[in-house]
Amino acid sequence: MQIWPGKPYPLGATYGGSGVNFALFSEVAERVELCLIADDGTETRVEMPEHDAFVWHVYLPTIQPGQRYGYRVHGPYDPAKGHRCNPDKLLLDPYATAIDGEMQGSQALFGYSFGDPALGLSSVPNAVDSLGHTMYSVVTNPFFDWGKDRPPGHAYHDSVIYEAHVKGLTMLHPDVPKEIRGTYAGIGHPATIEHLRRLGVTAIELMPVHQFVQDFTLLDKGLRNYWGYNTIGFLAPHNGYAAYGTRGQQVLEFKTMVKALHEADIEVILDVVYNHTAEGNHLGPTLAFRGIDNDNYYRLVGGDLAHYYDTTGTGNSLLMRSPHVLQLIMDSLRYWVTEMHVDGFRFDLAATLARQFHEVDKLSAFFDLIQQDPIVSQVKLIAEPWDLGDGGYQVGGFPPLWTEWNGKFRDTVRDFWRGEAATLGEFASRFTGSSDLYAHSGRRPVASVNFVVAHDGFTMRDLVSYNDKHNDANGEGNRDGESHNRSWNCGVEGPTTDPAVRALRQRQQRNLLTTLLLAQGVPMIAHGDEFGRTQQGNNNVYCQDNELAWVDWTLDADQESLLDFTRHVMRLRAEHPVFRRRRFFAGSADHGGESDLGDIAWFEPDGEHMDEEAWANGYAKSLMVFLNGRAIRETDSRGGAIRDDSFLVLFNAHYEPIDFVIPEASYGRKWFVEINTAGDVEDAKPTVASVAATSGVLVPGATVTVQARSIIVVGCPLDDEA
Repeated sequence: MQIWPGKPYPLGATYGGSGVNFALFSEVAERVELCLIADDGTETRVEMPEHDAFVWHVYLPTIQPGQRYGYRVHGPYDPAKGHRCNPDKLLLDPYATAIDGEMQGSQALFGYSFGDPALGLSSVPNAVDSLGHTMYSVVTNPFFDWGKDRPPGHAYHDSVIYEAHVKGLTMLHPDVPKEIRGTYAGIGHPATIEHLRRLGVTAIELMPVHQFVQDFTLLDKGLRNYWGYNTIGFLAPHNGYAAYGTRGQQVLEFKTMVKALHEADIEVILDVVYNHTAEGNHLGPTLAFRGIDNDNYYRLVGGDLAHYYDTTGTGNSLLMRSPHVLQLIMDSLRYWVTEMHVDGFRFDLAATLARQFHEVDKLSAFFDLIQQDPIVSQVKLIAEPWDLGDGGYQVGGFPPLWTEWNGKFRDTVRDFWRGEAATLGEFASRFTGSSDLYAHSGRRPVASVNFVVAHDGFTMRDLVSYNDKHNDANGEGNRDGESHNRSWNCGVEGPTTDPAVRALRQRQQRNLLTTLLLAQGVPMIAHGDEFGRTQQGNNNVYCQDNELAWVDWTLDADQESLLDFTRHVMRLRAEHPVFRRRRFFAGSADHGGESDLGDIAWFEPDGEHMDEEAWANGYAKSLMVFLNGRAIRETDSRGGAIRDDSFLVLFNAHYEPIDFVIPEASYGRKWFVEINTAGDVEDAKPTVASVAATSGVLVPGATVTVQARSIIVVGCPLDDEA
């Protein structure tokens, strides 16, 4: 075999049309062997002769795409000093763009012996070879015919995000061919894309697609890691979602999926997990980073380098002040944008990424690198703004370039619709874009990614059907998952044939969807919530890779009705810029109150303006908001003033019907019902208790009865405004 020196950059295995350059960073290594794995599992070791600035490299002119490989790193094994090199462990390339195979449960994967009483702390390594039990990196061909592919480029304020699981979305889809269900090809299938298009979403946010590994404790219970928050390969699409092969075919399949979604004008956002890796704590397996350069990749406990500092609940945290960790993350992000054409990222437990030292710091090196990067800074960047460490809840605390999952929106909207007291003021603030959280840093309403339900927790249907979690299938005695869900079962726990309870649950789902989709900010819905998907009360299906977690596309009449309703509300949002403003209203930030510019006004049900006493009324659960389409104060792409219809949104979270009075003529002379969550879309007509309304037209002074726990939205066309 010919062996050339090669180059130290780029890191990883780079195919240039003939041979392959291999480059691996390790500061602690004394020797590094590149291991080529044949189809029959035999291994050929190649000494890497060159290293520059701690990057070991070699060029093999005869190697082609599809070649499986790994590394053996020779160096110190001394856990007390933070070193865990062990050449008996075949290691994945941190820069691998494809990974083949799946881990096999074996002591061979671990750097220590199970019989060692020190368990991971001994200075005597486990000498059992992991070859045959671990996964393999794969050389890939970077060339792909993108044709005329271009990013859809939806502005944040026009965006509606659809959070989905690659496997769960299509595994039960009857119109997707069986052989590609649960795969990237399944997401890119016309049946899947047509559903997304008709629904009206602009972006699909995919739960983790970076290569992840299975948890042995779950496998022992007959369960699997379903969600995928257990990354081991930050540049490799997960091979379990590939329909056509895992020797690089998964890369082509992923690109084809992105291309198909872009053709339908749908963006692709990835849920990425850069805060930790699948190697876990000091008792975890040695798969890649631990054996390559443990002290450079992981944050270790000061004064106790044998243990890992953990702010993620997974056993380890990446060392965010290491230039090599930061380089890996940035190289990974750029790769997914430039080579895989994705349109943005949602960062799991993003507060950990900001912990350069101990505290969460928005001036950390990670944010500096993102800010100045000409590629990554231009895509959508969404933070899950918390982790499990001290001071980790950082909603509203991220830098101006970022948007955030707004956990306060979720909590407040849930509380309001389950009838909690003293929620009016905060509900109004969340509905109008949460200026109290974002305006101080120069951000706008789109900084708030609004959601009521995400993958973690109840589905929207379960949120209105269960008071308590029912996670027995997870095998943890129902101790896992969140216990405080801010849910309400509408009077009966779980399934029921009671028509009144079923009707109330349908209405509550419509209330939640309407609030979410018409609020200022960027709405995000979870897959299946558009038609009432259930997980039977399980709020933590991370280990349920089965029908419990997969989306069931067999819809009953109630589900079909809810789907039609969701599409209707999405169309209303898309057609009216007053619901997707780029700037905050001019009202006060504490409750989105009155505006000197007249762009918003808040009313009590009797049509009188809300005053401080009304806002402070802890028992009040009803209010009305006026959204002035004539006073948006924004311009379109050509500089023209944006003007729209005006709307009144009548919220009644009370358990009895409430009569609302349409405000005086200065707000609008003729109002038409657009949404009534107490009825179907087709007959969305309110009960009118005044002769001031005739022929379906509401006029100033009309009394409208808003049914218990429901919303009515009425619009006043521009031509009919005062």
